[in-house]
Amino acid sequence: MRQIDAYVDSVYQHIGGNRKEIQELKAEMKSHLMEAVHELRAEGLGEQEAVDVAIERFGGEQEMRSIVGQLFKAQKSFAKWVLYLALAVLLFTVSAFGYLWSLEEENANENSEVATQVSTILQDKTSVSDDMKNKINSLIQGTDQIANIEIYDVSSVENTNMVFDYVRDAKPEYRYEQKVWNPKWLQADFFPYGNGDGKQWYVEMETRHISDLMSIILFSGMAIYITLFTIWATVNAYHHRRLNIGWIVVFALFNVLGYLVYYVVGRKKLKTRVKEA
Repeated sequence: MRQIDAYVDSVYQHIGGNRKEIQELKAEMKSHLMEAVHELRAEGLGEQEAVDVAIERFGGEQEMRSIVGQLFKAQKSFAKWVLYLALAVLLFTVSAFGYLWSLEEENANENSEVATQVSTILQDKTSVSDDMKNKINSLIQGTDQIANIEIYDVSSVENTNMVFDYVRDAKPEYRYEQKVWNPKWLQADFFPYGNGDGKQWYVEMETRHISDLMSIILFSGMAIYITLFTIWATVNAYHHRRLNIGWIVVFALFNVLGYLVYYVVGRKKLKTRVKEA
């Protein structure tokens, strides 16, 4: 019926989007209208009256055009913001993890430098003088990740392989401790950092590490990003009428690479259809 065709065309006249999807939606709307017309004809209405009543019940042209337009706009806006949010989460995760990684590397280098300087202070000395203690304290105070330092006299240990066993039970020749910034949310752990000259002294420092926080940021951030990207890709696949459980799994497991495969497969199918037409 031409009047129904004209009505459906007018509703989707200025709607942008996937052409195939729009054609399918128009066909579905026309099918519903035709079914309503047949029911009205069965009730005794004439053809023109049945068409007019079916269109009136379905909604006026302007009203339906507004509803359809808003629906398409909302879907596009939702998908767009999901993608933007996914990229923002990815950027934050990479930036935060990279910053903390560089901070840990910087602290590790500083720990090594402090241990070297302490060894230099202790070099060729048989005891720890007050002046040496002040220098060592100053080195530790200049850091914000070294919680304490213990200096052991291991000159009596004949076998260097036994140093760790000796240190575990021995009393340090000198020990200095300072309070290190460590709020609960930092999820920090403290690990020993040992260094010795193999003759007289063995130096052990307890240093703060934030590897747990780094892991939390990396894994939670990537999980959120992958989830959001999968939602965006799924919405797009739905709009293209190509959504199935297989593609959802591909999007979730392979992320951008999976979507590229989906895109390439879609382009190949489109070219094949064009050739066949």
